[in-house]
Amino acid sequence: ELAVVIVSYNTRDDLARTLHSLASAPPSLSHQVVVVDNGSKDGSLDMVRGTYPHVLAIDAGANLGFSKANNIGIRATASDLVLLLNSDTEVPGGAIDALVRELRAHPEAGVAGPRLVDAQGRPELSIGRMIGPINELRQKVTGALYDRGWGPVRRRVERSLATPREVDWVSGACLLVWRADAEAVGLLDERFFLYTEDVDFCASVRRRGRRVRFVPSVEVRHLRGRSRRASPSAALAAYRRSHLAFYAKHHPHWHGLLRAYLRLRGQLREG
Repeated sequence: ELAVVIVSYNTRDDLARTLHSLASAPPSLSHQVVVVDNGSKDGSLDMVRGTYPHVLAIDAGANLGFSKANNIGIRATASDLVLLLNSDTEVPGGAIDALVRELRAHPEAGVAGPRLVDAQGRPELSIGRMIGPINELRQKVTGALYDRGWGPVRRRVERSLATPREVDWVSGACLLVWRADAEAVGLLDERFFLYTEDVDFCASVRRRGRRVRFVPSVEVRHLRGRSRRASPSAALAAYRRSHLAFYAKHHPHWHGLLRAYLRLRGQLREG
C-alpha cells in the first residue's frame, strides 16, 4: 500500500536513526522502505544493507540531486501511496498511519504533510504560499522573526502551524502523495537539484485540480540541514540554481531581474 522513499547523502548516523524509528514502530499498512543513496562516502549503504536487510538499498552511483534520486525510488516501487521522507527525520509510532488516514479522508487531496518540529519540539515553518516575489519576501521575513522569537510573529506562526487546512505546499522532508497524482505530473521535476522541488511538485498537483493538506495533528521530528552542513558552499550553489530554475519555470518575467540581483551581489557564478 505504501512506499517510503528516503534519499541519503553522507548522513549515515541520521539515516540510521530514521530507519530505526520506522523499524521500531512501523506503519500498520503494508509497506516497503527504499533508500536511494546519492554516492555517499560515509558507509551509508553498508549500514543499510548490514543492519536493515529488509530495506531496498539503491546505489545512485553519484550525487544526482534530491529530485532525481526520489524519482528513482518511486519508480522502483509499485504502491498506491508514496511517502517522501528525509534522512534527517524521526517518525513516531502511528504518525504515518494517521497521515494516511487524513489523506484518505479528503478525496480531493493528492498530497498531505505533517507538522515538522525540531529537536526541541519547536514547530518548523514547513508550509506556505506559492513562491513568488511578494510571498517569498513575506515568508523570509516571517521566518527570520520567528527564528528570533519575536512575540507577535511567533504567536501568529504557531497558531498557523496548529490549524489543519489546505495550503499551497508542504515540505518534501515528509510528503505523502498518491502515486496516481505523482505519476500524472511526471514525478518530481529533475531541474531542481536541491530546494524548491517540493513547492514545484505541489504546484503541479494543484494544477490538476487536486489539493494539498496540512495535518498538524501528526508530528515528525526534523533535524534539518545535516547534508547542507557537510558541504555548505555546494548547498548554496544548488539553492541558487534551483531558485533561478523555479523563477524561469513559474515567473519567467522575474527571472532576468533575479539573475541580475544575484550577479550584483556576487552570488551568481557564470556557467
